[in-house]
Amino acid sequence: MSTQVAIIGAGPAGLLLSHLLHLQGIESVVLETRSRAEIEATIRAGVLEQGTMDILNESGIGARMQREGTVHHGFALAFGGQRHRIDLTGLTGRAITVYAQHEVIKDLVAARLAADGRIEFEVSEVRLHQLDTDTPSVTYQRAGEPRTLRADFVIGCDGFHGVSRSAMPAAQRQDFQRIYPFGWFGILVDAPPSSDELIYAQHERGFALVSTRSPQVQRLYFQCDPNDDVNRWSDDRIWSELNARLANHDGWQLKEGKIFQKNIIGMRSFVSTPMQHGRLFLAGDAAHIVPPTGAKGLNLAVSDVRLLARGLDRFYTTGKRDELNEYTATALKRIWRAEHFSWWMTSLLHTSKEASPFERQLQRSELDYIVSSRAAATALAENYVGLAFA
Repeated sequence: MSTQVAIIGAGPAGLLLSHLLHLQGIESVVLETRSRAEIEATIRAGVLEQGTMDILNESGIGARMQREGTVHHGFALAFGGQRHRIDLTGLTGRAITVYAQHEVIKDLVAARLAADGRIEFEVSEVRLHQLDTDTPSVTYQRAGEPRTLRADFVIGCDGFHGVSRSAMPAAQRQDFQRIYPFGWFGILVDAPPSSDELIYAQHERGFALVSTRSPQVQRLYFQCDPNDDVNRWSDDRIWSELNARLANHDGWQLKEGKIFQKNIIGMRSFVSTPMQHGRLFLAGDAAHIVPPTGAKGLNLAVSDVRLLARGLDRFYTTGKRDELNEYTATALKRIWRAEHFSWWMTSLLHTSKEASPFERQLQRSELDYIVSSRAAATALAENYVGLAFA
């Protein structure tokens, strides 16, 4: 079997790239180790930047996002028993939409299948070959049968633990990483929203976040030990912790309900460079990871594949590889800006056991400055809604 572009991974990066290429008349095949049901059921957060919203709408995938997503024009910073609104739209003219990542995946899968797009689910033993030639290939197994996919280019969108990054020559690759000493304990709750907008709370007991998934489901998080066990946390203990961290002098109360999912996620910052070798290109989590505090993961993936779609279109239209050759350098400008913002937000809002009293006062001083300075609030808002795509 042959195609123009072989895409490894049916996450948002791989599926969106396949869709954008289709709109440009470029063929692709997507290979995915999981089933369709699995990728559509993996619940992950989804804060979409203005640029991401625009791309989904312009490519014809945004209809359900517009119907079911929630546009937010601001969010709250909570600390010291008070809440302070960051007016995203007032400060930047832009907004964000809360729309879960698995819903984006559902929309993309539906669009690709409706256009007779080729997605091979439940494959195994994926291997990449001859990446430094003009005729790369991918071998894999499906239903116990060996297969070979020949392509002009291979795009690795298979996440942090996928095979694509490991196919990059080790001698040419440089990885940058920070592992954080805390994680997020996340819950899904059958309850109406406690707030019309997201609440990012800094507290001496640790960070907390109030979000939503739908008019009937809340998504809540609180800082925890990444090695903790969810079975140690009863529902009563969870609500007690969240209420303590979100306590507010204005009488606001968190709306409680039945908790139907609990999980703990670790936090890391990671960048691997270069993001290309020969005919192999990496996108999304295969090349970089951000802590979830800044809500940048999905949005960085969209930025990556937008660059790749443009570069591939130029190659197939003109034969020129200039934009593809500059892919790493162009993508890294936005990636490192997002990495810094995500690290900064994480440092600003989380409580470190190792922090001295002096450092904790600096943290509080910075929060006070943000909510009292239009310039500081604008810098936060501008990064949060997302810088313009290159």
